[in-house]
Amino acid sequence: MNVTAAEEVPWLLLVFSLPAKSASQRVQVWRRLQRYGMLGLRSSGYVLPNSATNQEHMEWLATAIRTYKGQASVAQVQGFDDLPADELKRLFVDARSRDYQKLLHATKQLLALPASRRPAGRLNRIRQRFLELQDIDFFGNPLRSKLETLLLRAGEPDTSRSGRKGRKKSGEFVQRLWITRPRPGIDRVSSAWLIRRFIDPKARFVFGADPSAYPDAIPFDMFCPQGFGHRGEDCTFETLCKEFPIRDGKVKRIAQIIHDADLADAKFGRSEGLGLDRVLRGWAKQDLPDEELLQRGMHLIEGLYESLT
Repeated sequence: MNVTAAEEVPWLLLVFSLPAKSASQRVQVWRRLQRYGMLGLRSSGYVLPNSATNQEHMEWLATAIRTYKGQASVAQVQGFDDLPADELKRLFVDARSRDYQKLLHATKQLLALPASRRPAGRLNRIRQRFLELQDIDFFGNPLRSKLETLLLRAGEPDTSRSGRKGRKKSGEFVQRLWITRPRPGIDRVSSAWLIRRFIDPKARFVFGADPSAYPDAIPFDMFCPQGFGHRGEDCTFETLCKEFPIRDGKVKRIAQIIHDADLADAKFGRSEGLGLDRVLRGWAKQDLPDEELLQRGMHLIEGLYESLT
């Protein structure tokens, strides 16, 4: 997102019309409106926050509507006289809340079943829908982290029978490829920093929703039982610290900071991570590539590490 342009013209508006007989095309357009997270106004038109990605989506849909013999226009809008900006943002948050609530309910139902009785593929479908929602969660809905934590718990391996496996040897994780989910947040960037700083100095990182696409990569903070992720009450950063183990005193303090910022449970009473998390979210809204987000985040954590005494 061009931040300066978005601040000057914060909204995009799509208005369109379709021929009365275009029933199937109306369904296709409606599905695109939902997929892109567009908010329908009570009067007419659909709104999105102004960003390069959202403008591309609107322009693409407008072009499709014209091919259906309809009319469509995309406009940059400063504001709406009957809908203050704060109210408009609240409507976007409310829309995502309804989506997240549905997934929370579905995930809790799934977790209530024994692992052997959970329908095959249902958890993957929930995860895929969650990834789709992240792309249209424009204002950081608070239910997002709650659902993310629940999904990570759903992907934990069952150790009730065999017991937890022994800690892995650090030598197995040198010069490796590591995979995590796109749009890295506070737990993922700090975990990548920890990996590069203390575990695998020559680590390389890729992004994806499916670890099987990179069979030689080590997953971290992903919705799968392999690799390293949330375990019990620990975030991924804490899991890595315990698995290798890392006894650096400053790292232990960072682990508390990351835990409170990622899980929002105030377990350690450390508020420093909230500011770091907001910076990362701000960068993410600028449509930066995942690789740049990760590098910036790792530099941020390195600065935090050096600041501690």
